[in-house]
Amino acid sequence: MLGLQDRQTRGYADRVSPFQEFKSKGKTVPSFRLRSVQAKSGRASVRVGDHDTARSVTLPGLGAVRVREDTRRLRRLLAKGRAKILYATVSYRSRRWWISLATESSDLHPAHRHQPREDGDYQGWVGIDRGLTVFAVAATADGVEVARFDTAPRPLATGLSQERRLAKSLSRKQKGSHNHHLAVVRLGRHHRRVADIRRHFTHQVANTLVKTHDRIVIEDLNVTGMLGNHRLARAISDAGWAGFARLLTYKQAWRGGTVTIADRWYPSSKRCSSCGTISAALSLADRVFLCDCGFSADRDHNAAINLAIWPTMQQNFSRSPDPRAGGRVTKVRRREGADRHPWGVGETVPEEAGTEIHAALAV
Repeated sequence: MLGLQDRQTRGYADRVSPFQEFKSKGKTVPSFRLRSVQAKSGRASVRVGDHDTARSVTLPGLGAVRVREDTRRLRRLLAKGRAKILYATVSYRSRRWWISLATESSDLHPAHRHQPREDGDYQGWVGIDRGLTVFAVAATADGVEVARFDTAPRPLATGLSQERRLAKSLSRKQKGSHNHHLAVVRLGRHHRRVADIRRHFTHQVANTLVKTHDRIVIEDLNVTGMLGNHRLARAISDAGWAGFARLLTYKQAWRGGTVTIADRWYPSSKRCSSCGTISAALSLADRVFLCDCGFSADRDHNAAINLAIWPTMQQNFSRSPDPRAGGRVTKVRRREGADRHPWGVGETVPEEAGTEIHAALAV
């Protein structure tokens, strides 16, 4: 019996990847998944709003569970046959139970989708410039500002004092104790609330933009590189630029619109939207763009106009050399004689291969 158990253990250990980590009680999120199976009565095992309780989810083996979220929209889709629940995932985070429903739904109604544009139509582009002082500014190529969102919640900066108090309270607790576990839960609940506030605001802004504009241009921001600036890293993380671009992209795809990403090296902020002159002296402290031609505008408004112009001028834009794009790097220190390759870069010299010696011996 021991030999059989030992052989089974060795066989199981051979199948387990060396990088696989097993679930633990303190590190992983307790969760389980329930599939929605069609019963003989024709009803699904996972139902929403059953037993005359609108805010409830019926799970197999558990029964009806009351929820806090509004389920009206989902119940309408299920009643019309436009959505189908595939499975439900129940998880426990921050001392609260969460139910996530994975559904398969049909496309949006044609009345809520953008009409396709004709070939050769380059009009109707709206540029969106993201910033810290103002979250986002949307403008057309004609210079008309169509939207401005300058009331960002900034949940991280608002709750920073509370976060410090909770983190200090956690550091004073003994690890492994019940009070330490409660302090971890309180801090995690605060982080989750901060993330939820930011996500809710970005969803609202993205929905407003994709419902009213079918052609959107955003800039390709190097958010990871910007976080290297320790003076602005906290504000950049609190703005949620990367998450906003992701939401904007897939929401516009749902409605049949287009999202174009401008080149990272396109000087949208330093370029004059009136004459096209690039002002190299513009700094982050300058909030008003001034040009020698007499044009003056808000910095974010001017950048949004330039982003709206990008689709019509991207063919004539010459990109600056990017060291990360590939190719040979010329601004690094090389060893002596590294650039002396008369036979071409990467080719082997006859002295290195020994072909000249063999040729001499053959003669």
